[in-house]
Amino acid sequence: MVSGKCNQIFEQVVKDYHQYNDINHSYNNPFSGDTLDGLLYAKCWIDTAQWHMEDEIRNPAIEPNEAVQWKRRIDKSNQDRTDIVEVIDDYFLEKYKAIQPKTTARFNTESPAGAIDRLSILILKIYHMREETLRVNIDDALLDKNRQKLNVLLQQQADLSLAIDELLEDIEKGDKYMKVYRQMKMYNDPELNPVLYNKK
Repeated sequence: MVSGKCNQIFEQVVKDYHQYNDINHSYNNPFSGDTLDGLLYAKCWIDTAQWHMEDEIRNPAIEPNEAVQWKRRIDKSNQDRTDIVEVIDDYFLEKYKAIQPKTTARFNTESPAGAIDRLSILILKIYHMREETLRVNIDDALLDKNRQKLNVLLQQQADLSLAIDELLEDIEKGDKYMKVYRQMKMYNDPELNPVLYNKK
């Protein structure tokens, strides 16, 4: 099942990243970059580094200039994340291009890569919430609340994994069909962001 592959690779990425715990660390993708495994690894590494960028920019003592630098890095990371999600959707479009949807086929508003994107973020939430359940010197009430949140996240992981596999199975059987709109983010595009094109 594809979700099993996703969960395994995403968990590996989070583990690999935290060996260094350094946003600037250059990762070594153990998979070929043009395979689904390689795309999943690269996608989750982007997410993991960005997770920690988001922590940095929320430091209440951050200097304004440093905050601007982090914001720009986060914008770049968001664009990289969007781009690779679209490449993952291209993989599934190519894989299922010969399948003729049934006349009764239904449209799914979320693409396979869109759901996989959410699973990658969920794996990060689970990792960091689990850390919060292992903290010492915090009161029992907070510890219990963190454990409850972790249980909810784990249930979400199971549900989302099942939904991904069922979506792909439905596409393979012709019961659903894919449609990808692309993100078309405007704020990074010098031809679409008026602040950027008016500066030319």
